[in-house]
Amino acid sequence: MPVAAFIKMDSLMIKVENLTKRYGSVTAVNSISFEVGKGEIAGFLGPNGAGKSTTMRVLACYLPPTSGRAEVAGYDVFEDSVRARERIGYMPENVPLPTDMRVRDYLAFRARLKGVPGRRVNERIGDVCDLCGLADSGRKFIGTLSKGYRQRVGLADAMVHEPDLLILDEPTIGLDPNQIREVRALIKNLSRHHTILLSTHILPEVEMTCSRVIIINAGKIEAVDTAQNLRDKLGDPGRTRLEALVGDRDSAVRALSGIEGVREVETTGRGEWTSFLLHAGRDVREEVFRIASREKWRVRELSRMAISLEEVFAEVTHREEP
Repeated sequence: MPVAAFIKMDSLMIKVENLTKRYGSVTAVNSISFEVGKGEIAGFLGPNGAGKSTTMRVLACYLPPTSGRAEVAGYDVFEDSVRARERIGYMPENVPLPTDMRVRDYLAFRARLKGVPGRRVNERIGDVCDLCGLADSGRKFIGTLSKGYRQRVGLADAMVHEPDLLILDEPTIGLDPNQIREVRALIKNLSRHHTILLSTHILPEVEMTCSRVIIINAGKIEAVDTAQNLRDKLGDPGRTRLEALVGDRDSAVRALSGIEGVREVETTGRGEWTSFLLHAGRDVREEVFRIASREKWRVRELSRMAISLEEVFAEVTHREEP
């Protein structure tokens, strides 16, 4: 069952209820439900083929659902798709950009397509170019831009009509680490004015960027919560790391294994120093400290190891498998 996070009804930007999408006999999305509040950056996670892109395309009004409902800013994406589209900025995984157009000319073209009043087109182009760091690139041909700057053009396009919701499908795909950091900072800055639904495979980016995560697997929602809450609920509270200088490693392992609740002690040698990783069903740091003091070990680290979002993701998406 998904881990639910409560959001007040009057602060919803996305509301999905029992949404199903089938392609012939294949069910890509199977009766999913979730909500995203106004002003949130929600990470939408799942393995390949889990139904992420299908769900995002339904929300962006590119695909009709087979059954169920989806609303954006209170508008049904199927029955009132025109008004819903006005409030959505969608950036697909592979942004189709014309390489022979200049940045400002392309954004002006897109602004007119999206119904931006003529008197406001130049103002909106200036605003999104400033937000996306394109102020010095307006006269450049898109084909001459780096991958990172093309992603910025895609973001500017998604925002040019001042949407309430940005749906970003893998916005950092193909970028180098420096470009990823730049786009991450940009997305966090955009959250001051937009709700953002972000799909990505780069889980550390989700932890640093998103207020909540939605995990989908095999067409079903498996968890909806903050990354920290998921770590607390699914993590091992008794993973303890000790780095110490001990007289005899085997004796130290026996002493640590004798602590009540300890299931396993792993060791890694670092010269004279030894790292011990204790797996237990509870926090055993106090007992470890007492043993270290009694045995007069020289300790330079004693800490509880938090589970990573990557481990949470693996647990949630593989727990049904034999």
